[in-house]
Amino acid sequence: MNASIIKSTFLTHFSTPPALIARAPGRINLIGEHTDYNHGFVLPAAIDKAIWMAAGPRTDGRFAFFAHDLGEFFISENEKPVFQERQSWANYLLGVVSEARKDGLVFGGMNLVFGGDVPLGAGLSSSAAIESGAMFILNELYNLKLSKMEIVRLAQRGENHFVGMKCGIMDMFASVMGREDHVVRLDCRSLEYEYFPFDALDFSLVLFDSGVKHALVDSEYNTRREECEAGVSILKKFDSSISSLRDVSLPFLKKHENELLATVFKRCKFIVEEIGRVERACVALQKSDFKTLGKLMFECHEGLDLDYAVCVPETNFLVESAQRFSPQGMVLGARQMGGGFGGCTINLLKTSALTAFSEETSAAYRQVFGIDLKIYPVRLTAGTEVVQTLSLPAFSFQPLPFTIQNGTTKFK
Repeated sequence: MNASIIKSTFLTHFSTPPALIARAPGRINLIGEHTDYNHGFVLPAAIDKAIWMAAGPRTDGRFAFFAHDLGEFFISENEKPVFQERQSWANYLLGVVSEARKDGLVFGGMNLVFGGDVPLGAGLSSSAAIESGAMFILNELYNLKLSKMEIVRLAQRGENHFVGMKCGIMDMFASVMGREDHVVRLDCRSLEYEYFPFDALDFSLVLFDSGVKHALVDSEYNTRREECEAGVSILKKFDSSISSLRDVSLPFLKKHENELLATVFKRCKFIVEEIGRVERACVALQKSDFKTLGKLMFECHEGLDLDYAVCVPETNFLVESAQRFSPQGMVLGARQMGGGFGGCTINLLKTSALTAFSEETSAAYRQVFGIDLKIYPVRLTAGTEVVQTLSLPAFSFQPLPFTIQNGTTKFK
């Protein structure tokens, strides 16, 4: 997918060129897992897998979307966003419209085509890229004068309040605020942030997509949040200044271990240690110390598996494969990335070892699990941006001939 393809698709379906074309990237998180909802630190980056969007304004206040990769079309009945049960993908776009209107922002309708190469279900936040990109485009089309952080907040609110997913702010933040060849440390309490260079000329980041996503992920994600909150409610009895696990030191936690259920203690222990790992990772990056960074990634995975209990045999196998290459200095670190129970592992390795490591791991994975391993080398890129602008008047349109099958609109 690129600007040319998305522009051509827009012209085909709306019979006029778009007013602008934008790119909204997916994201990785180098380290700092499950720390966002505990008001800790995360270390994400925008990547060269992105959602491309072409858009133009409308005079009738309605919203027309074409999902290029699905071949599906949606048009709103009026100016008010209404939750879609069947074409659920449209809710990621309608959600930001709904939240922006709640804030009193005044803007018209929009025609939009989107598609991209952010792998679905791999934990690279395609939904956040869609939401962030849509709000970014509305800001550009109608000169709403929103800051990047305001765009991030509206995108998150769209998913929280309209889509109904109680996600943190990291995914949208990384998609909008990314910087080429940098990761960004985000303080999930204050939303202060700082960029750190990823000057890895001899090293690469590659994602191994396990190809599995266990059904437990949503319910267990909520359970982990509740367990952390339970820990905080008990620990604050011994220190009233504690409002989240961000405020808890490891010695303090261990001192009060007997006050907590064993499971709750383990969940809290992982978060407290993980917040510390993010800070140590930033120091390592400042020194271009990739050996220490890789060690922290391995430690993160061990904690995710033993203390937070969100790993599965498939991702454990992939990280164990990375550890076998580690003594030779070929692979520096690896861990499961994302909410857990499947998805991708992120691997830090010498670029010269990429082919051998990928081929050997892929063959072994297929033999053990019968799954073809999807491999995504990634490069750190700039965040959401306009890649082409045209000066066009607002317009309405009549859609091309289509049929409705099982509540879904499809072009003939």
